[in-house]
This record gives sequence, structure tokens and C-alpha cells, in this order.
Amino acid sequence: MYPYYFPQPQHYEIVRVNGRPGAEAFQMAPNSQTLLLDETAPVVWLKTTDGAGYPSLTAYEITPAQTPEQKDDERYEELAKRIDELEMIINEQSHAEST
Repeated sequence: MYPYYFPQPQHYEIVRVNGRPGAEAFQMAPNSQTLLLDETAPVVWLKTTDGAGYPSLTAYEITPAQTPEQKDDERYEELAKRIDELEMIINEQSHAEST
């Protein structure tokens, strides 16, 4: 009788580093590549190694993506500010004409 084999689920995690020195210090096997999230700046590092294990690093700037709702909220705030400014101008002009 053969024993049952249950494959282990894969474990995923985000690798966090502190700046370029942290990315450089991260050890990897030859012919590997990974993304490293920088905790000191909005940067993600692409680290690759060649067949001899020599690493190379490339930095990519990252910014949080805005949802359509966030963009609508910003537009609303901009419009409200412009309306307030126009009301001030109109009120100043009507006050100047009445005096």
C-alpha cells in the first residue's frame, strides 16, 4: 500500500528591505529573480542573478493607485473651492458697487 501524499500549499510573502543596501544584501540563488519592497521610499527593487550568482538591481518608483471614487472626491473638492472663490469675487464686486 502506498502512503498518501498531500502537497503542501505554497507560502507567499512580501520581502521588505531597507533601501538599496538592504536590497543588495538580500541573498539569492543563481538564475533567480524577485521583487523587493523598500520600506524607506516608494520604491520596489527588481533583483536578478545570473548563472554565476552575480546580482543586478533595478529600482522602480511606485505610487498608490487611486480608485474612481477617490478621483471623484478630489474633483468635488476642487469644484467646491473654485465656487467659493467665485462667490468671494462676486460678493466683493457687489459690495464695491453698493458703496
